[in-house]
Amino acid sequence: GAAAAAPVPLDRVVPAPASVRPGKSPYTIRPTTPIRVEPGSRAARTAGDYLAGVLRPATGYRLPVTARGGGDGIRLRIVRDAKRSGAKGTGAKGTAARGLGAEGYRLVVTRRAVTISARTSAGLFHGIQTLRQLLPASVERATRQPGPWRISGGTITDVPRYAWRGAMLDVSRHFFTVDQVKAYVDQLALYKINKLHLHLSDDQGWRIAIDSWPRLATYGGSTQVGGGPGGYYTKADYREIVRYAAQRHLTVVPEIDMPGHTNAALASYADLNCDGVAPPLYTGTEVGFSSLCVPKEVTYDFVDDVIREIAALTPGRYLHIGGDEAHSTSHDDYVAFMDRVQPVVAKYGKTVVGWHQLTGARPAKGAIAQYWGTDGSEKEVADAAKNGTRLVLSPANRAYLDMKYDPSTPLGLSWAGYVEAKQSYDWDPGSYIADAPPSSVLGVEAPLWSETLSTSAHIAYMAFPRLPGIAELGWSPRSTHDWDDYRVRLAAQAPRWDALGIDYYRSPQIPWPAAE
Repeated sequence: GAAAAAPVPLDRVVPAPASVRPGKSPYTIRPTTPIRVEPGSRAARTAGDYLAGVLRPATGYRLPVTARGGGDGIRLRIVRDAKRSGAKGTGAKGTAARGLGAEGYRLVVTRRAVTISARTSAGLFHGIQTLRQLLPASVERATRQPGPWRISGGTITDVPRYAWRGAMLDVSRHFFTVDQVKAYVDQLALYKINKLHLHLSDDQGWRIAIDSWPRLATYGGSTQVGGGPGGYYTKADYREIVRYAAQRHLTVVPEIDMPGHTNAALASYADLNCDGVAPPLYTGTEVGFSSLCVPKEVTYDFVDDVIREIAALTPGRYLHIGGDEAHSTSHDDYVAFMDRVQPVVAKYGKTVVGWHQLTGARPAKGAIAQYWGTDGSEKEVADAAKNGTRLVLSPANRAYLDMKYDPSTPLGLSWAGYVEAKQSYDWDPGSYIADAPPSSVLGVEAPLWSETLSTSAHIAYMAFPRLPGIAELGWSPRSTHDWDDYRVRLAAQAPRWDALGIDYYRSPQIPWPAAE
């Protein structure tokens, strides 16, 4: 009808763009529209092929990807910074690139063309996610739809507020297959998330094959919460997740939690226990009862082997060593352990990430602490931030996607309280930790712990609608941050989720459109 024909306004996008200038003339994708990519640019060609793959099923159009020039169609351009390329003056391309950084993009829509410009392939990819939201929601369907495929005229210039915009998936409490992880990666990419933190080991399961300690996966990965069969990733499986995530510009951050949360490892190798006795496998949900044996030298052989093998599989810069809830490790042992282990991460070329308890030890130079407290008052976190430790914010009562929405939510936990859509959105990462310099904040992350989750439908129900809000806190400028405006933009995402088969929670706080 008439409502469907009116194009989506540029300011309806989630996350909110940094700058929006509406224009007069919309652009319409037609059966003859080409996707024009910069000649000789592999980044632009890859982005063009991806865009064509997104648009062809629902439009039914050919959308040929071509390097032939022309003023019409959908154009993807990699622009260079004039100063950097040594060009004289500021030509059109130099000006175009200014201020876009490593992930920004500019999207210009006129009657003749849609042009996405960026300095990097990541920027083009993020611009394409915005373009998807400017098309009718039916563009996300896998079968041919009627159209018309109209895009509002104007210009969006967009750069992220924070470099770290993450989501964590706990594959230890319940195992999720490669295909299930890929499905979540696709959902994360829609909202410009750029880190996939995989929680690969815990008391209930070890989920990554380690050649030098094979029983970790084959025995330690053989079960899960509730006693199901568990599972683990072969090295090929893990590489496939890394490859798939990288295509969508997400960096995989692997986590091996230590010295606590280690029962699966302790059960697999008796030597890792101080008393030399392996405990039974564990399928419950209690925390804080396990610890690697800090005084034993074999512990550090084990840690070195595990970090070496995972670092070799992981192209990203980061390796997460956990460090939370080590209640069975004395403070002195905890500090001694972290003093030994952090240099091992550096030895294999990675940057240490740990849960914020790491700040109670001696964080290595350049280390990142992931905050999961609830009120931002921890002095040792602020002190570490003043000393150069960077912070990723995941406050449990705001960003934990496994908290119940309300007492009737059938999934999830409630130890940090109930977290409805507004509460997950209505906070500012830049000022959340009392006395921490705003410049210490690297970004935000939304963890999804899986004690109660075992299917992709469970993941989607707990992540949506909260995940897009955390994504917006990570991407959008502080000035755009407004719950009343956001809830209207968020509501407009629902038909896209329906088209994509994302089974979300219909929060009563959101003015959802009537079901079609």
